Amino acid sequence: MNSETSDRDARLALASVVEPGSGQLVKEVAQFGPAYVWDFLLRTTKESALAERARRYRPRIMAHDMERHGLRFVVPGDPEWPAGLDDLTWSGAVGGVAGGCPLGLWVAGSGNLSRLMEKSVAIVGSRAATAVGEVVTTDLAAGVAEKGWTVLSGGAYGIDAAAHQGALAVGGATVAVMAGGLHDFYPAGNLGLLSRIRDEFVLVSENPPGQTPSRLRFLARNRLIAAMGRATVVVEAQLRSGARNTVAWAHGLQRQVLAVPGAVTSAQSETPNLLIRNGEAALVTCVDHILEAVEPLVPGAERPSEPPLPLDGLTPEEKAVHEAFPARSAMSVDELAYEARVPVRRCVAALTILELRGLAAPTDDGRWRLVH
Repeated sequence: MNSETSDRDARLALASVVEPGSGQLVKEVAQFGPAYVWDFLLRTTKESALAERARRYRPRIMAHDMERHGLRFVVPGDPEWPAGLDDLTWSGAVGGVAGGCPLGLWVAGSGNLSRLMEKSVAIVGSRAATAVGEVVTTDLAAGVAEKGWTVLSGGAYGIDAAAHQGALAVGGATVAVMAGGLHDFYPAGNLGLLSRIRDEFVLVSENPPGQTPSRLRFLARNRLIAAMGRATVVVEAQLRSGARNTVAWAHGLQRQVLAVPGAVTSAQSETPNLLIRNGEAALVTCVDHILEAVEPLVPGAERPSEPPLPLDGLTPEEKAVHEAFPARSAMSVDELAYEARVPVRRCVAALTILELRGLAAPTDDGRWRLVH
């Protein structure tokens, strides 16, 4: 097996029998090539579970399963391969998963994965999300999607589902990275949501059809979300959570981490609040905060400007006159001039400007009052 086609077949075969996140094997593939590693695995006389799975692999059965479920296999170097995944090649271990760049990805859907990931933001969090957390997530995802960014998440209940739904609600793009094979949708309660994502965009998995989700596969899946997103946003998560694991991968890959603060009495806000407190994540409370973090990474992108404040553009004397007003009662020009420490003539000029700006108004008895 030494042709380009054979290399692709070897990657498909290896990905079908090796658990995601097998860092050492990925390094061997990078060094010797997938065809050599696959042939070695088939020829070895050393008994192992991996060698046994390799001997039982049947290419025709895999081709049939992929055709039946509408899947394609994308490998490094393909036009559809997301460039961000290459950063995983020499990544270290996190949470018991060795890391490593995927040998390939099974993809379902009509979208182009690489193009969708050019501008992508991961939004992750608790499956047992609060009602507030789901509303916040939906709003953030919708706002990000309206600005042309793909919302990336894991297709689970809670925050993941709210993120996907927020993007879809405004006609935006979203991608779900699954922890099991794409022969079946997990969780079953998200069947309608995941089917729509597949029909309009793409579903992605590092696991072959037939594989079911497991704890280690969820953890391995998290590294893909962290690698493909320009930034990872955590909305709600307890201290021990998959979202915390995704953050660890994002830090290791030097991706930006953002967190939405929550109530100090809520267990679901423990992770985002702790990340912010420790300086491990930037605080975000609105869509503009997310865009400020990621858009400078896009050539030619402009940061959103802050809305002007009522006193912007006033001279120091005009501000002094404005500050001299009592909150509720009116004052004469002489009283204002005295309190503001400015001459009466310039106080009158300042009041004219404040009136034009809608900040102050004369009363019927010749005094002046604030306009609230």
